[in-house]
Amino acid sequence: MSKSTSAMTLSSDFKDKLSEGVNTCWKSPANIALVKYWGKKGHQIPANPSLSFSLDEAYTITRIHAKLNPNANGPKVSFTFEGEKNPAFASKIEQFLNDLLPHLEYLPHVYLEIESGNNFPHSAGIASSASAMSALALSLLCIEQQLLEEQLDDNSFYRKASLIARLGSGSACRSVYAGFSMWGKHDDFKDSSDNYAIPIDFKPGSLFENIHDTILLVDQNPKKVSSRVGHQLMDNHPFAKARYDQAVTNLSKMRSCLIENDWDTFASITETEALSLHAMMMSSSPGYILMHPNTLKIVEHLVEKRKQNHVNVCYTLDAGPNLHLLYPEEENDKVALIISELTQYCSDGKVIYDTIGKGPENKHCK
Repeated sequence: MSKSTSAMTLSSDFKDKLSEGVNTCWKSPANIALVKYWGKKGHQIPANPSLSFSLDEAYTITRIHAKLNPNANGPKVSFTFEGEKNPAFASKIEQFLNDLLPHLEYLPHVYLEIESGNNFPHSAGIASSASAMSALALSLLCIEQQLLEEQLDDNSFYRKASLIARLGSGSACRSVYAGFSMWGKHDDFKDSSDNYAIPIDFKPGSLFENIHDTILLVDQNPKKVSSRVGHQLMDNHPFAKARYDQAVTNLSKMRSCLIENDWDTFASITETEALSLHAMMMSSSPGYILMHPNTLKIVEHLVEKRKQNHVNVCYTLDAGPNLHLLYPEEENDKVALIISELTQYCSDGKVIYDTIGKGPENKHCK
């Protein structure tokens, strides 16, 4: 990383800029993990490395108006989510911002008016925390760039944004990048780190360049057990070490199959990772189940149909009941027929058609 914020010199007129008000707005995507991160140590450090790709149509947009708060003894926040004030979450954001004081020097001086919203259900196991916290991290760092005399280059900007996002939500650190990214120290990935995510250092094969992800919304309601609790339950899990070792091995295999354009191995690893994630949940103490009966019906139906029709399609799950169907763009027509049969198991027949994404978008940073 480049210099830390504390080593940078704040511009002499940064208070004048804040008095006038500084605006920023970022659109940041959710991501879907292929090799799952589940369990952590220390302060938001992953127990195992992970790999994901960012989405295109599932995203959060966050707007911030920052102004001077001359009497403040720390950052103050007003938070509006999808048009409604949320004082409880504003308090949580203030706690998060206090953790960021070593990284963003301007924070004690500001009052932040934050407006945020998703275009997909939140807290339903579709990585809404990843899109939300990455959008927030990018916006906060964008404010810093407007106040500081020294500007970060693009690589340093996104790496620092990834670090900040990680402190709010682990998987959010991967959402600051386009396409495939990985997080966590791994011998096969140069410059990999537990502190931030990095883009993959190779070009994936043609089957994966424009990979599609259709999300089948089995349940749009917030899940009953949060990911935060789920991670905590891994601390004394009897199978934790085996799971972490499995993820390290699967990440090496995933790297190889992406390079070699090997769909069959990709599908096998992806589905194994999804089932392993939920196996850890069910075998926790206390155990819990986030899949629904319709989740399993979709899996059974999908497996049968792809065998009959010889289709390259596989499934994965995040920490929730909703399924992601992954397939190459060339299989779109065949998979569409299968999806038409699967919507009967979805809440209100709801489906999100998505693809690998181009990464976050700076909507206003000036």
